[in-house]
Amino acid sequence: MKTLIQAFRTKELRNKILFVFAMIIIYRIGSFIPIPGVDYKVIRACTAKLASSKENFIGLVNLFSGGSLLQLSIFALGVMPYITASIVIQLLRVVIPRFEALHKEGQSGETKLTQYTRYLTIGLAVLQSTTILVTARSGALFNYQCGQVIPDGSFWSLIVMVLIMTGGTGLIMWMAELITDKGIGQGMSVLIFMSICSGFLPKLWDIGWGTNGSNGDWTKFSIVAGVLLVILIFVDFVELAQRRIPVQYTRRMIGRKMYGGSSTYLPLKINMSGVIPPIFASSILAVPTLIAQFGDKRQPWVNWIELNLANSTSAWYIGLYTVMIVFFCFFYTEITFNTDESADNMKEYGGFIPGIRAGSATSRYLTYVMNRLNTVGAIYLLFVALIPTVLIMALHLNTKLPFGGTTILIIAGVGLDTLRQAKAQTEQFQYAGFLFKHDEQKQVSK
Repeated sequence: MKTLIQAFRTKELRNKILFVFAMIIIYRIGSFIPIPGVDYKVIRACTAKLASSKENFIGLVNLFSGGSLLQLSIFALGVMPYITASIVIQLLRVVIPRFEALHKEGQSGETKLTQYTRYLTIGLAVLQSTTILVTARSGALFNYQCGQVIPDGSFWSLIVMVLIMTGGTGLIMWMAELITDKGIGQGMSVLIFMSICSGFLPKLWDIGWGTNGSNGDWTKFSIVAGVLLVILIFVDFVELAQRRIPVQYTRRMIGRKMYGGSSTYLPLKINMSGVIPPIFASSILAVPTLIAQFGDKRQPWVNWIELNLANSTSAWYIGLYTVMIVFFCFFYTEITFNTDESADNMKEYGGFIPGIRAGSATSRYLTYVMNRLNTVGAIYLLFVALIPTVLIMALHLNTKLPFGGTTILIIAGVGLDTLRQAKAQTEQFQYAGFLFKHDEQKQVSK
């Protein structure tokens, strides 16, 4: 609160915050504007019956779009195409040497990779919007027979709707980049944060108030709210934790000047993979469920999928979810943090870890440390991701919790990052402390 108050007292920071609020208002307004060609009354009837939504692929897209996916609005895709494109570009660095070379070029290379990410975002938006509209047309999107969501299923009508949804994704991407350049925080993260929070309090309130003021339980509401607060504090503590590996730089003579000789550290987070493992695991487990919705209900394999993979409390779902989170935790960290590259960079600038020989020995030591951190990080991710399932089973809740593992990680991570940036920019406009220290030094010198 102190950081926010100080930010509003500074005109430049206040304008940045108000600009972010203006972008968020535009984003939320667009989330309620339906695309042409859909029957909004039928959509309202279907979403009213949709009492719960698991964190599968459709659930994640709906989560990141602030609920606009199930309303088929112009911002129905939200930021999901951009997130998917960013992850794909990062993974392609391992496969395509050109992308790895661009990553090593610095700012110019990152600008080129960002341009590729934008192109891929538009392509994914076309693909995802077509899939969602076809799924909504067949009735599998809502899994309820409420009526025909898209009355006009002609080819040209589908093309117009795909173009509008793709244009909405492009507009969101532009707004996010404006927030990053002219506001506070990372634009995409801020929009995701607000999308999640837009439906957070109503769903939490429904546990205590119930449906239309009935079937509520304030004891369960207090338990869920208390557990949520404790988990958020725990996640903040872990996300801020670091394993600091000391690094010593030798002195080098360049011309007539001496450089180096300083001591620093290499910060390694416990959760290097972030929120990616739960997203990947949920998305992959959602594929069989999505396929089963188009199958015959009388088929044994369809019944098995709906019984085991469509139910987040089943033993099969929990087991596969656990294995995938652990796998992607190690896999994604291996891609994003290259120990060989870090060891080579350290050696190139004359740095070494005390007691460890530079080069391959440093790489092996970093790999050893990262494997230990990933083990702890995987256990931490499993704990956060499975807490909602445990609460549903323990409290016998018949409604979806207002938070999941992915939700908690995003809220904590984005909140900490935005607050850190706001505090850093606030300190740039505070001169009182520096002036006071300068006056004290002058008094001592006199």
